[in-house]
Amino acid sequence: MREVITDNGRILAVEEWGVPTGIPVVYLHGSPMSRLARYPDESLFRRLGVRLITYDRPGFGYSTPREGRRVVDAAADVAAIADALGLNRFAVFGVSGGGPHALAFAALHPGRVTRVGVLASLAPRDAAGLDWTAGMNEGNCRSAAVALTGRRAVVEHLATVGTAGLPPLPDVEQAVLSRPDVSAMLGAAFAEAVRPGLDGWVDDVMALFGTEWGFDPAAISLPVRIWHGDLGTLVPPAHGAWLASRIPAATLRTQADAGHAGHFDATPDMLGWLIDDAERAAVTPHGR
Repeated sequence: MREVITDNGRILAVEEWGVPTGIPVVYLHGSPMSRLARYPDESLFRRLGVRLITYDRPGFGYSTPREGRRVVDAAADVAAIADALGLNRFAVFGVSGGGPHALAFAALHPGRVTRVGVLASLAPRDAAGLDWTAGMNEGNCRSAAVALTGRRAVVEHLATVGTAGLPPLPDVEQAVLSRPDVSAMLGAAFAEAVRPGLDGWVDDVMALFGTEWGFDPAAISLPVRIWHGDLGTLVPPAHGAWLASRIPAATLRTQADAGHAGHFDATPDMLGWLIDDAERAAVTPHGR
């Protein structure tokens, strides 16, 4: 683990996977997760020649909490990490709740991004024309309703969730999550996320479910690939379709037989696209 210190003195905990001298890809984890979340078979990164960079969003793991953060605030954190690691241009990759945060960096720092990949991403809570909770599972619907009533209510809600447990997920999700490699990785990533407490989870719920993102996805002019499973209920497929319709250079790929956790099986293809040969020449160390 490496600690990056932001301009305002916060700690961002960073982890690297794959090839140290490889093609950099910054990965933004889902919620509630941590820097330990990634594709579970690390040999994929080595085969592709990828230097995967992950970090704890504020309040998760070892990163300093930042109450009141919005999705847009992730852009400055990713820039701070990139500067500390000497990265100029690179791909960004977000899954589920990490998708909006990846898009934030692309919107605010287009000159530093080659391509953007988002898997099973949420759309903004204020997305025009989108029935935001339609088709969403009970647990996330409840969190979305509570988020509109304020942070204190979210704290109480998540404390209750921690005691009562989350509602059971559909079979299409369990089929993926029960795989030993996926289960082990997610267990470790979740344990690290909440090890210091629930601040990161609370602030993610507020940022993703309760407030506007702070930027318009339509401002992203870069190539964006969006993947969504048609059977997903944690984040309904309408969210991916909305993002694809809003972002000018976005392409949408759907999978009829996949749920939310299908993003694991979609990751190798997404990573391959992110580091396509046409983009490699644009990825250079900072300052050269």
